[in-house]
Amino acid sequence: MKIAVVYNRDSQNVINLFGVPNRERIGHKTIKRISDALKAGKHQVKEVEGDKNLIERLGDFMPKVLKGELPGLVFNVSYGIQGQARYAHVPSILEMIGIPYVGSGPLAHGLALDKVVAKIIFRQHDLPTPEFVVLNSWEDELSPDLLFPMVVKPKNESVSFGVTVVHNENELREAARTIFEAFKQPVLAEQYIEGREINVGLIGNNPSEALPPVELLFPENGPSIYTYQDKVHQSGREIGFECPANISEETAQKAQTLARRAFEVLGCYDCARVDMRLDAEENLQLLEVNSLPSLGEHGSYTIGAQHVGLDFPALVNRLVEVASTRYFGTPKPVRIAKKSSDTGELVMSFLTQRRDQIERRLRIWTNLHSRTSDPFGIQQATMKFSQTLDEIGLHPVEELTDNKTAWTWQTKSGLTDGTLFVGHLDVALTPEIPIQVFRRTPEWLYGEGIGLSRAPLVMLEFVLKALKSLRKLNSLPVGVLYYADEGRDNIESSDIIRAAAERARRVLVLRPGNPKNKVVIERRGWRKYQLVAEDAPARLGKARKKPEILRWVCKKLEDISKLSSKQNRLSIAVSDIRPTTFPMLLPHKVEATILLSYSDKEIADDTEASIREMLAENGFHCQLKIVSDRPAMKNRSANKRLVGDLAEVASNWEIPFGKESSLWPSVAGLVPSSTPVVCGLGPVTRDVYTPNEAVERISLLQRTLLVAEFLAKQAEG
Repeated sequence: MKIAVVYNRDSQNVINLFGVPNRERIGHKTIKRISDALKAGKHQVKEVEGDKNLIERLGDFMPKVLKGELPGLVFNVSYGIQGQARYAHVPSILEMIGIPYVGSGPLAHGLALDKVVAKIIFRQHDLPTPEFVVLNSWEDELSPDLLFPMVVKPKNESVSFGVTVVHNENELREAARTIFEAFKQPVLAEQYIEGREINVGLIGNNPSEALPPVELLFPENGPSIYTYQDKVHQSGREIGFECPANISEETAQKAQTLARRAFEVLGCYDCARVDMRLDAEENLQLLEVNSLPSLGEHGSYTIGAQHVGLDFPALVNRLVEVASTRYFGTPKPVRIAKKSSDTGELVMSFLTQRRDQIERRLRIWTNLHSRTSDPFGIQQATMKFSQTLDEIGLHPVEELTDNKTAWTWQTKSGLTDGTLFVGHLDVALTPEIPIQVFRRTPEWLYGEGIGLSRAPLVMLEFVLKALKSLRKLNSLPVGVLYYADEGRDNIESSDIIRAAAERARRVLVLRPGNPKNKVVIERRGWRKYQLVAEDAPARLGKARKKPEILRWVCKKLEDISKLSSKQNRLSIAVSDIRPTTFPMLLPHKVEATILLSYSDKEIADDTEASIREMLAENGFHCQLKIVSDRPAMKNRSANKRLVGDLAEVASNWEIPFGKESSLWPSVAGLVPSSTPVVCGLGPVTRDVYTPNEAVERISLLQRTLLVAEFLAKQAEG
């Protein structure tokens, strides 16, 4: 499991520093001991300071999970940075963003940290606690029922900050004044209980388990209370601990029962330490509940745990287990066993255990640049991808490979009558767009071509690896075809793509998914024309019978654009115009690029004929050449079952899934009309063809699971 140890020690990374600062610090040694203990428990661990960047860091470390996948967990030892109820700050953030954590919730922390409210709750539940009064000013009147000596302390602090025993009113006033000045909060004055101090640690829930009582042994010099100076070894005396406490079995059981009741009435979870006093008549009085017990090496909580056989690593991992019980219903998340689980669970288990590996692989691929105009980059990408498929166990298909723009591989069962995956290695970005390296946020992964090419490629790699882990890959007829001329509209690779698609039973095109989590079942066709119109060079002002060629071309292009028809799902546009001229002469040559988007090939052919007729007027020398023609992808009846099977798998895992039509062309248009095909099966992507192109992190895992389980079910028949 991914576990983040969240603490507060050094950071003051907040928007503003004001209010009551946190004086409590957890030691570097303790943080390291916790992390080492979790690593010994086979957890993946990250240490995170609990400041204003906490959400981003946790989102990066433990992103959104799939249905059925256990999320990451926070081991919370954060004391807060500043302000009121500071123990509650990090748990409140974790509650808001939906990350489970070890320890009490914000309400229990707030109640326990407010010593006055806690004592009122104890009294409401008939739990014994010393008499007390709250001073809102150091000059407030005292209750005549309170007798000296008394203990004064800040109302909302911990770790014995400001705790003092006073023996008369002057001492009380002076101690109260000091607390008001140092802590800017009311003062709790309570009856001092002459006797022994007992601590009881608690682990677990419903009910919690009480550790053996620990007695604090005070030297004869100084008060019999545990001060802050004692805890940081500045008092000049050493406090001892005896476990189990030298008390009767009956008193020990009473102390444990009282501790459990205090834990329950404050609504604590997982762990706490309850401090109490034992007077000469064996009466117990509750002092406070420490909802965030110290895990320091020599603290009473860890000492009590050691006495029941929980060394430090065992204690830390036991706390993870009790929190897991509370959240997930199991004391220890169990790895799914292959012999007792169905295919979907096996696939999900394989992939979720490799989340980080998938993203590391994507980082490597995204930082390997292979734009369409970069033959060396494409060569490097091809070699890397070929090596990957070879390691997985796929073999090249020579007759469907030209080693220039198209490469095909297949499993031992071949490609025929199987599933063909089609994707591209080149990134169709123009040179003026700056290169973008991989970067990550809690929700999105960024980088050059990450959605158009890289994420679908890594997704396919782990689909195949998941099938191999289930021993299903070799028995499945699967082909993989990758091409490298997407940026040139598949001019060279189209014949091989058609030939491979004719062999397959179904084709899955690894283009990016859209931001609404929909796959594409229909795409427009796309033709690109190059228009060249020429005339003799002419001087400005010379009489002419024909219009200037640039004006004529612009007029014709305007007329051509009017052939667009919403009814016929036909769109025409001009992407650029480039005149050529000699010095001091008018343009004599005009080149233009015309784009035609269509759904029906016959309508496109008729429109092209009309364009040629329009350009044949006025005696200019015109040439209209088709640069590329990407056929439309029809919404065929054969798609219904394929889309339905994918939707069923998506529904099982609550993966968002829908279908749509697209105006953009793809190689899906090269698939025979009788063959089922789905496009846009890659992870959800936004801002394609821009420097801000990004892939949704959860979608990378979701789409990989969707396709892997779909294929695994094909293997089962």
